[in-house]
Amino acid sequence: MLYGVSCGLLLCIISIGLVVTMGLMRVVNLAHGAFAAIGGYLAVGLLAPLGVPFGVAIAIAVLAVGAFSVAVERVLYVHLYGASELEQVLLTVGINFIVVAGLTLAFGPNVLPTRLPSSLATSVDLGFRSFETYRLVVLVVCIVVVGGLWLTFERTSLGAKLRAAVDNRSMAQAVGIDVPRLFSIAFGVGSALAALGGALGAPLLPLEPLYPFKYLVLVLVIVALSGFGNVKATVFVALFIGIFDTAARYFLPDSGAFTIYILLIVLIVWRPEGLLFRRSAK
Repeated sequence: MLYGVSCGLLLCIISIGLVVTMGLMRVVNLAHGAFAAIGGYLAVGLLAPLGVPFGVAIAIAVLAVGAFSVAVERVLYVHLYGASELEQVLLTVGINFIVVAGLTLAFGPNVLPTRLPSSLATSVDLGFRSFETYRLVVLVVCIVVVGGLWLTFERTSLGAKLRAAVDNRSMAQAVGIDVPRLFSIAFGVGSALAALGGALGAPLLPLEPLYPFKYLVLVLVIVALSGFGNVKATVFVALFIGIFDTAARYFLPDSGAFTIYILLIVLIVWRPEGLLFRRSAK
């Protein structure tokens, strides 16, 4: 449960930005994992050779990727609004290949080793077993971030505008909401969250050039089962996926990596509109 929850919350942090941006912008953004990979590589690159403190390195990576993604949205993604799904897939997959090639050129083709600070490389005695201190830190940070996102989405004017644009973009524009500006903000925040997940999860979800593709399936499945724009469902679905995947790998070490995909196929066929979507009674 502990390992599954920590993995699920990390997947939630990476996925939740895509849930909101796909719900708002209606763009099939298959390059979302690329921003997570860039954030992870940037944070680790600041840690090892430059000796930047762990928390500062993560903060710099998140802010840098958020700012970079806004520029990318204004230059590239703005041309995808209203384009066909095929055009969206081709461009965003192309961005993934560019990022993979760039990371391979800069860092090599192998997994990038991540060294934790000595204070986080210890274990905590929980009474019934020991548990890594770093995973506990990840749990706390993810819970705080998810709680802050929920409050922003449900209790602020920005959240109200986002929900309005997700539900009915035309009506939101009609009442004076600046939807293009909202797109840029949502895309920047979503990409920054992906970078946070990539940087924070570097010791748990190993960094390698193929990172943008390696976790793409799990992220997209979480988005599909959550329903576009549904933040609360994203948390539930990501936790469910994380716990099930961890349990399958633990109890079925030879086939656990494939079990999750069988479950996901069944769930998508059973509830294509979202796992927590309430069907109206006939």
